[in-house]
Amino acid sequence: MIRNNGKKIRVLLVDDSALALAVMKRIISSAPDIEAAGEFRSAKEALKTLPSIDPDVICTDLHMPEMDGLEFTRQVMERFPKPILVVSVSVERSSENAFRLLEAGAVDVFSKPRGEMESGFRAHSDELLSKIRILSGVHVFKRFSRPRGPQSMPAPASRPGLRRPEIVAIGASTGGPQALFLILSVLPRDFPVPVICVQHISDGFLNGLIEWLGGGCAIKVCKAVEGERPVAGRVYFPEEGYHLVIDKGGAFAYSREPANPHRPSITVTFNSLADHYGAGVIGVLLTGMGSDGAEGMRSIASAGGATIAQDEATSVVFSMPKKAIELGGASEVLPLYEISHSILSRVS
Repeated sequence: MIRNNGKKIRVLLVDDSALALAVMKRIISSAPDIEAAGEFRSAKEALKTLPSIDPDVICTDLHMPEMDGLEFTRQVMERFPKPILVVSVSVERSSENAFRLLEAGAVDVFSKPRGEMESGFRAHSDELLSKIRILSGVHVFKRFSRPRGPQSMPAPASRPGLRRPEIVAIGASTGGPQALFLILSVLPRDFPVPVICVQHISDGFLNGLIEWLGGGCAIKVCKAVEGERPVAGRVYFPEEGYHLVIDKGGAFAYSREPANPHRPSITVTFNSLADHYGAGVIGVLLTGMGSDGAEGMRSIASAGGATIAQDEATSVVFSMPKKAIELGGASEVLPLYEISHSILSRVS
C-alpha cells in the first residue's frame, strides 16, 4: 500500500557487507510501498550524500570500518536527523553496543536477516518491513539529553486516603528503550518498591537492553525469575516470548498464552498486577505503536491505581498512550522528562 501522499517510503541502507545489502534490498523490493533510495558499504560515503538522497528511514549496521554505526548515528542526528533503525547481528557480545546507537538517537533495533533459505525468513522479513513503515512516520529527536543521574527521594507528600504504592509497572514499544533509560536512570538505588517493565523488542536483544540500562542506572536491572517475589529497588523484565504475571502467592509466573498480538504483552502483565495489588499499582504507558497496554492501564485505573501516559510531544510514536487516554486509562498525561518525578513523588 502506497502512503497517503502517493510516494513510496525511501530507505537508505548502510552496511559494509555486500551480502547483507543484497538481502536487505531484496526484502525491500518485495514491498510495493517501500524502495531502496541508496546502498552504501561506507558510512562516510552515506553521510556525504544523505542531504541529496533525503531518505525517510535509514537502516544501518553497528560494526563498520572507518566510521562505525555509532559515530554515523551521532553525525546524522546532529546534522540532518532521520529515523534510524539499527539492523545488527543479535549476538550477546554486540547487542548491548546496539543500544548505544539508541542513546545517540536511533529509534529501534532489529536482528539482521540471514538468508532466504533460513527458517522463518519470510516472517522475519515481514517484521522488518513493518518496522520500516512505523519508523517512516515517527517523531525524530536530535538527541535525548542524559539525565542528571539518580535523584534523592523527595520528602513524603501528604496524600490522605490514598494507598501507598507497592509496585510500578511500565510498558513501552517503539522508542521505548530511550524513554526507559531516561526514567530508570533517575531512580535511586534505594527505590522503595519493585518496578516491572514490559518492552516490545526484537528477539535476541533483551540481554543487551538489560545490560545497557543496568550500566546507566543505580537501581538493579534484571530478568524476572519464576517463583521469586518482586523485591524493592529492582527493575524486572520478562523473558523473551513469555507473558509475565503475578501468581496468587505474589510470585512471578510465566505464561505462553496467545500473543495478543505481543508476547510478552503489556496488558497481560498490567491486568495481573491490577488483580493482585489493586490500588497499589502505578501504571506507566510510554511511546509505542498499536494499543498494547491501553486495556491494562484501564484495569489499573479501575482498581484505584495511578496511571501515567506519555504525552504526544515527547513520544516517538503516540499510538499506545493515545489509546489509553481514549479508554480513560490515564489519570495523568505527562512529557517524558516529568514522568520520573511523578513516580518519585508518589512512592515517597
